[in-house]
Amino acid sequence: MDHMLSGLLHWTTRGIEVAGTLVIVVGILMAGTAFARDLKRGRSARDAFRACRAALGMAILLGLELLVAADIISTVAIEPTLESLAVLAGIVLIRTFLSFSLEVEIEGRWPWQAPRPGEAGAPTKE
Repeated sequence: MDHMLSGLLHWTTRGIEVAGTLVIVVGILMAGTAFARDLKRGRSARDAFRACRAALGMAILLGLELLVAADIISTVAIEPTLESLAVLAGIVLIRTFLSFSLEVEIEGRWPWQAPRPGEAGAPTKE
């Protein structure tokens, strides 16, 4: 029974890893397609690039979240050793830094800064 549960968790982890990778790959393809479409429709290269970069960043963020979830399941449920927990802590730390950096790139501001006027989430004057 224990072996069966371990096998199920292993394949669940692999499925989540594949999903995370697919999210990133599909995000790359969609961002590239949107970039080409924007240029074809006459959008400035600078605006098209920014939109492409934001879409790509969001896909990478979602993919990283799925990959971190798979690492957590793998480490905690399948191999709960001190060494594997230390490796998990390092992976989560690196991926958290990457996620934070991507978020700053996408938003163009630090998370604790108020949105600029006209941005989503910015206060409106009524």
